[in-house]
Amino acid sequence: MESHYNYFNRDISWLSFNHRVLLEADDDTLPLFERINFIAIYSSNLEEFYQVRVAEHKAVASGGKSEDMTVDEAHDLIRQITDTVNRQLEDRVRIYEEKILPALRRNHVVFYQSKSEVEDFHKEFVHRFFMEEVFPYIQPVKIDPENVRFFLRDRRLYLAVKVWKDAQEKPEYYIIKMPYSKVPRFVQLPSHEGNYYLMFLEDIIKANLQEVFIGYEVECSYCCKISRDADVFVDDVPAESMVEKLKEKVKKRKIGAICRFVYDRKMPDDFLDALVEALGINREELVPGDKHLNLEDLASLPNPNPDIPAIVKPQPMFLPGMNEKHFMYRRIAKRDMLLYYPYHSFEHFIHFLYEAVHDPFCREIMITQYRVAEHSEVINALIAAARNGKHVTVFVELKARFDEENNLATAELMRKAGIDIIFSIPGLKVHAKVALILRKNDKGERLRSYAYVSTGNFNEKTAKIYADIALYTCNKQIVDDMCTLFKVLRKEVTEPRFKRLLIARFNLLPELKALIQREIDLVKEGKPGRIILKMNALQDTAMIDEMYHASEAGVQIDLIVRGICCLVPGESFSRNIRVTRIVDSFLEHARVWYFGNGGDPLVFIGSPDWMRRNLYRRIEAVTPILDGRLRRELTDMLELQLSANRKACWVDNQLRNIFKRKPGNDDVRAQYDFYEYLKNKLAEN
Repeated sequence: MESHYNYFNRDISWLSFNHRVLLEADDDTLPLFERINFIAIYSSNLEEFYQVRVAEHKAVASGGKSEDMTVDEAHDLIRQITDTVNRQLEDRVRIYEEKILPALRRNHVVFYQSKSEVEDFHKEFVHRFFMEEVFPYIQPVKIDPENVRFFLRDRRLYLAVKVWKDAQEKPEYYIIKMPYSKVPRFVQLPSHEGNYYLMFLEDIIKANLQEVFIGYEVECSYCCKISRDADVFVDDVPAESMVEKLKEKVKKRKIGAICRFVYDRKMPDDFLDALVEALGINREELVPGDKHLNLEDLASLPNPNPDIPAIVKPQPMFLPGMNEKHFMYRRIAKRDMLLYYPYHSFEHFIHFLYEAVHDPFCREIMITQYRVAEHSEVINALIAAARNGKHVTVFVELKARFDEENNLATAELMRKAGIDIIFSIPGLKVHAKVALILRKNDKGERLRSYAYVSTGNFNEKTAKIYADIALYTCNKQIVDDMCTLFKVLRKEVTEPRFKRLLIARFNLLPELKALIQREIDLVKEGKPGRIILKMNALQDTAMIDEMYHASEAGVQIDLIVRGICCLVPGESFSRNIRVTRIVDSFLEHARVWYFGNGGDPLVFIGSPDWMRRNLYRRIEAVTPILDGRLRRELTDMLELQLSANRKACWVDNQLRNIFKRKPGNDDVRAQYDFYEYLKNKLAEN
């Protein structure tokens, strides 16, 4: 029987989220350079989207196999994506040209957008800078389809140039790769009469192309770039071959199939036709862009005016007394502890590891690695533990997209230090963010041991910008469950039993469905049913149907979903469901699930979103929060996010971001208000 329920398309929903990111640049109340940074984030997100998602759809459209869509459906989705992105790019152009650039000028920063804007007092500097700093790295390559096919590197910016030679009947075309490894993308020019000046490197090159093409007439030039398929498939590879196969595939990523050719939309048709033919571009891959591409580089735009306020974010807090011996051990032994990154410093976790390094009763440390920082303090602590005689086991997920090379390198570093490395399981990803410190006395008897379950990676760099939550506990049942989980990863147990933890592919889905059914049963008994789910993405239609069933039964449901949300609110079957999206200074990354349970709430945190991949094809870990004080903290956080009227919006049944009432005297800005909440808690203790 065909379902009467509706669902948003995953990719169109994601584009709605990315548009919400872009709209932060439209907020005049934010610091100017923070608004510029949101344009950079929007652009970077879109680049990765094309590298992964659109590349996958293009492969299907070209006849590749897919269980999810036909060739015609893939073509139709690509058209929808193109139309949506083009509409968003119009917004980006409007915000950038009509709001950001004038705001810079009001702050005495003139950002030249073309060679024609350069004032007379800067023309000599621009010419001299080009000749001295740029010209030595310019290497024009003639585009000649009959002789040599020019290879374009992924995500690199190129300048396509059209020139004429005297008496020639046809123009010649050249490609110049921007020398950003040698010269910065943004060049600061001499200040003049109280104003500061910036210029794109490509505009400096355009202004001096005649110096490159001596004896030619330069007619015009336009920027272009390509995106290549960046996905790496190794699921069908045996475990013993995975490392070498992954290394091989990562190397080939740079020469993957073209999934997008972006060009300056002002490029004349005959110029574009010449490039398409010469570079072997499929016309379905054409995406018109702005004059300046790769705007993710705006994240590094220099601020030449010291009077422009810097971006000020809440500084990570430290629990008092952290430098005392066994500080973390003692705190956790007293009662379970939640830390909220980046409001609390990730240094607490590093300290936690080093306490284990120097603990004579610590026999073993086990941890999962999905994404870690380069030159990671976490890895250094684990190496120190191994050298101090601890048995250290690290499960390294090699298939963490775009982190494969770093994971391979850190795994080799740890292996050389004597750490036991468990690599990826074929056909499965381990996405759980867990750590375990096992302690025993000299007789081998178990002493108090410590478990850590988080919503975020063991990455001290992203912990400064991702809003995540971590539980530190010595609860025996959770510690025992953690031991069982690592036995599963070691392939020592195939049918595990967990007492407290919810583990994807084992007990997570049955327990989730039972929790939802409990709320439905309460409504049938005439009592209120309440569910609040906070996550990054909601895609799995089976679990969405569970939400629809609960809504139809009368359960009140609030979803706080940052990104993909395939559930459609505001329909007859979802009238009791509201979807909130929060985009602010930090990336909302925590997964928190609240079930009213008739007045005795059940609250969980963990690693999975409700995506098919998370629920069915990954190892994910979720922990209940057993301490009533901590459950209250999480409930307060959720209620604060739901009451936010600044930086929070609702998502409607057309995937529009509907902002709540305008900021006023009673503003609620969830991230900053929760920081103050935690700060007050710290003062009370």
